[in-house]
Amino acid sequence: MSIQTIIIAILFAAAVFYVCRLVYNSLSAKKSCGTNCKCGVDFSAIEADKANNQ
Repeated sequence: MSIQTIIIAILFAAAVFYVCRLVYNSLSAKKSCGTNCKCGVDFSAIEADKANNQ
């Protein structure tokens, strides 16, 4: 194998690894809390805005 083929194979493997990591991170569970858990964040202004817009 020539050096060019080896470099292309390494770059291709790195690109496949990068894309797989992006897909895995987007599908894996998030470590943050879910919807409306009140984990130290004040959502009262958001709830008031929703009520006023309807």
